[in-house]
Amino acid sequence: MLPYGSIGEAEAALGRGLTFAETLWFNYSATKSDYFLYLHNILFLFLIFTLVPLPLVFLELSGSVGLDKYKIQPRVRLSFSEMLRCYKDVMWMFFFVVGPLQLVSYPTVKMIGIRTGLALPSGWEIFMQLLVYFVIEDYTNYWIHRFLHCKWGYQKIHRVHHEYTAPIGFAAPYAHWAEILILGIPSFLGPAIAPGHMITLWLWIALRQIEAIETHSGYDLPWSPTKYIPFYGGADHHDYHHYVGGQSHSNFASVFTYCDFLYGTDKGYRYHKKLVAKMKDDESEKMQ
Repeated sequence: MLPYGSIGEAEAALGRGLTFAETLWFNYSATKSDYFLYLHNILFLFLIFTLVPLPLVFLELSGSVGLDKYKIQPRVRLSFSEMLRCYKDVMWMFFFVVGPLQLVSYPTVKMIGIRTGLALPSGWEIFMQLLVYFVIEDYTNYWIHRFLHCKWGYQKIHRVHHEYTAPIGFAAPYAHWAEILILGIPSFLGPAIAPGHMITLWLWIALRQIEAIETHSGYDLPWSPTKYIPFYGGADHHDYHHYVGGQSHSNFASVFTYCDFLYGTDKGYRYHKKLVAKMKDDESEKMQ
């Protein structure tokens, strides 16, 4: 809750006029508790888990010849009932694990120093903090993911996520409850190390989940804006990890590709890409 009774008081405290964004934030948050603002994450996650994968569902069901060429595993196509079952399982986990976790985790968010007041961070500050969050999450997630592919970790926990060997958008958060709790640690580390504004935290939670849905989409779409992000893995990179399955020792990274390259866990993927490219070249030569 903001400690100002009016915009005039806020401007006097800051020693300047409020920006348009700050005025909007004041009008919305002035009388709301910090805990209430934090709980917006529950609504955001519900909307993201429900709405963001829908275009991918329509893409999967349409069977469009023009778009099928972008499907990474074209021989595997899930039915509407199978995708609906996945969504129901995700929603069960959302209401009984993710949601309750958000409800009780606010004290840690307050402890690390996430703020809700004025002034708002600049766009550049938000961008740099989000970049730090993504890098920290990606690196720590890489090692936890590798651990989950050891015999015990896979059999007891991670095999649930790998039930989808050809992943779909709804399957991004589809996992064992213990995996959801464990992988919450890398997501929390960035904000804990470089705490920012609540708006930055909202954006971080939203963008990380949208990215996970994109990498589980099953489609390598050439017009995706993520194609322009350096070292970004994307759907093609992560789809191979699911394609290989439980025996996979490739492509553990969640966002970027540099860890897999540095630690040699993308060799199978690179060999696979060369093999596929050679097969396509051979087919083209036969057709000529």
